Amino acid sequence: MGINDLLNSNFVRWMDAEGSPESDVVISSRVRLARNLRMVPFPHLLDNETGKRCMQEIKNAWQKSTCKELKEMDLITFDQLSFLDRQVLVEKYLISPDHAESDSFFRGLLVNNGGDLAIMLNEEDHLRIQCVLPGLQLGECYRKIQIIDDDLEKNLNFAFDEHRGYLTSCPTNVGTGMRASVMLHLPAISMTVQAKQIFQNISQLGMTVRGLYGEGTEAVGNFFQLSNQITLGQTEEDIISNLTSITMQIVLQERHMRQKIKEQMQDQLEDRVRRAYGILTNAKLITSKEALVLLSDLRLGVDMGIIKNIKPFTLNELIVVIRSAHLQKKVGKELDAVNRDLKRAEVIQEKLLFGKK
Repeated sequence: MGINDLLNSNFVRWMDAEGSPESDVVISSRVRLARNLRMVPFPHLLDNETGKRCMQEIKNAWQKSTCKELKEMDLITFDQLSFLDRQVLVEKYLISPDHAESDSFFRGLLVNNGGDLAIMLNEEDHLRIQCVLPGLQLGECYRKIQIIDDDLEKNLNFAFDEHRGYLTSCPTNVGTGMRASVMLHLPAISMTVQAKQIFQNISQLGMTVRGLYGEGTEAVGNFFQLSNQITLGQTEEDIISNLTSITMQIVLQERHMRQKIKEQMQDQLEDRVRRAYGILTNAKLITSKEALVLLSDLRLGVDMGIIKNIKPFTLNELIVVIRSAHLQKKVGKELDAVNRDLKRAEVIQEKLLFGKK
């Protein structure tokens, strides 16, 4: 399965959460390393000549590699992809929204079949190596990208300073160059008056809370992205350990609040969940924002045993396939807002029907 298959398939490995640790609260884990080539301008300063040289150096290192993880990746440059296809990659969490804006021949992506391993080429940094896995698996994500990072460093001269560590385009990434994050579903915490205080406490611990697609995006449907803010002065192991520890505290708090709501408001909870299921399976039109809110309620009902026989994979898949680019890719043409809402309702009903065990 190559890049075209990945674009045309709904599957990305992080969706398959069955058996993954803490997957009732933690949807996915991601670890990303920023790396730059020495004596090459940062991506925002590249012109056609330096961009071509940068891409060729990276391509040569990839082709020379004997590393299994790298050999299983395909390389695509963005001049080969339509804007719609680049947006599909954003919705799959394979590239950033900013990266998708360019159709340059020296910007691109290395990615494996399952989409769990990917390298953004000439986004904010020359290489952004990432691994995304289902549930709470930050340690395993780091193990996988460390293999790729070590192998690439055999053939690429990375910009590194003895005192500052790896040099990056943004000063906040200098040091390890690592950003670790988890995607969380926190409906019970969000229902409480303590939610704001909890998120403020998290920021004081050197973490940041954002929306589904990271920086600059809104938290919709009780889905949040929690990541480290500091890379300088900490080891990679420190970052992974700290984020894992804080995530587990949030997981336990979310589970406690869910149980409390179930004990104190069982009828109201069941009504909310069943109404969400009813709207999702019967609506003629539905917006993206409304769908995410209702899917959050449905997911809560599935995790708490109120709704039976809907697979976790189906709920994770729906987060992605109801987005604008996926809907337009599915029908093979541009859709206006009303027709997207029509198609979204149709797709949700298809998935909830065929997603049952």
